[in-house]
Amino acid sequence: MLRRLHPNQPESFAFTPANQKWAETQLTKYPEGRQASGVIPLLWRAQEQEGWLSKPALEHIADMLGMAHIRVLEVATFYFMFQLQPVGSVAHIQVCGTTSCMICGAEDLIGVCQNKIAAQPHELSADGKFSWEEVECLGSCSNAPMAQIGKDYYEDLTTERLGEIIDELAAGRVPTPGPQNGRYAAEPLNGLTSLTEYESGRTQHNASVALANSIGDTVKRIDGTEIPLTAPWLGGKKRKSAPKAAPKKAAPKATTKPAAPAGKAKKPKVRKTARKSGADDLKMISGVGPKLEKLLNSLGFFHFDQVAKWTSEEITWVDENLTGFKGRATRDNWVEQAKTLADGGETEFSKRAKY
Repeated sequence: MLRRLHPNQPESFAFTPANQKWAETQLTKYPEGRQASGVIPLLWRAQEQEGWLSKPALEHIADMLGMAHIRVLEVATFYFMFQLQPVGSVAHIQVCGTTSCMICGAEDLIGVCQNKIAAQPHELSADGKFSWEEVECLGSCSNAPMAQIGKDYYEDLTTERLGEIIDELAAGRVPTPGPQNGRYAAEPLNGLTSLTEYESGRTQHNASVALANSIGDTVKRIDGTEIPLTAPWLGGKKRKSAPKAAPKKAAPKATTKPAAPAGKAKKPKVRKTARKSGADDLKMISGVGPKLEKLLNSLGFFHFDQVAKWTSEEITWVDENLTGFKGRATRDNWVEQAKTLADGGETEFSKRAKY
């Protein structure tokens, strides 16, 4: 399916202050120079904020991550969870149209959406409150037919019930999600045939529905105000600054650039070329890929025994000069791996890497 940006685009995009703070905190998860790894969570947050992904939103996120705009566009167009056009202000209804749901009446549910919302998928209703689309299997086959609305599943649907749900949402109410035919979860329609001793003690709703009800509004999009912003990987403390101001003190397995006292970096002995026997396959070291191996060769490192002899001061120099991969030597403990490989042994990683 060809996915393009919507022809009508807003002039600009910016995260709300709460979402901006959230986004900056997420980026501290990744090693320095690897912030592009956060592209999917940031795209998802932008979609939660606006309902869809606009061209300015894609470009804003690309600039935050130091990525080319086209690279972020590639991600957004590849994953169908990203909406590239405006969606209903109240709800976007995703009707499962795959085998089980199709057999059980998904086409009739689509007919309801066409009659009550818009004739074509991804079109807004006349009042702008709703939109719909047919999607691939959502994994609730035993409760077919079903649809996802907002964050939750509405299962065991009939055309009448789906119409009522749309009317309830339009009136500002949020229908209880989950099975719509009285089932507790996904047990047989005629009742339990096993584990019946647990039936009398169960709660009013299954865990998923109970959680949705506790939120109070299952179609409300995340806006950054739901819970206090915390970052467990930073000790559970609230983020107070942008990613560039990340803690400078190195932790034992920190993913940020390890701090070293001024003047302690020392360049290791290097070679102009590999020995006549040929360069070692440095990709046998965990954390070294083809690009990083090429960078190490350009710095004068070709053999395991070179890496194995690095002192702490030399490791600091290496970490500082791994452009785009700073801190990787410390993070993945290259020296210990190289010692094993230089002695003819194997590491758990090198055993797997051979295959």
